Amino acid sequence: MTEDYKNEIIQRITKNLLDIQLLRLIAAEPMWGYKIKKNVENDLGIKLRHGALYPMLNHLERDGFVSSQKQQQQGRSRKVYTLTEKGKGYLESYYAVLKKQLKNKTFK
Repeated sequence: MTEDYKNEIIQRITKNLLDIQLLRLIAAEPMWGYKIKKNVENDLGIKLRHGALYPMLNHLERDGFVSSQKQQQQGRSRKVYTLTEKGKGYLESYYAVLKKQLKNKTFK
């Protein structure tokens, strides 16, 4: 796979499945918005705008996939997001579907 294809696929996955990408990050460790943004930018190499990130985090919280708690860290108040059981189940379903899709690939 060429690097151009790889980067294009990563961008498409992240943009189209932003909710899944955020759940994956939060599942690894509870984190706050700015840290999530920096992880997406550093790990996936794409810019994530605040205007996309925070509405999606609010949506995930409203749907019960994540919960948040205000915490004081280094004198700053941060809203730290944690994956809920419902979010874990959703993410496990995503992995099951993806695994099935990869198992049924038609090329070698």
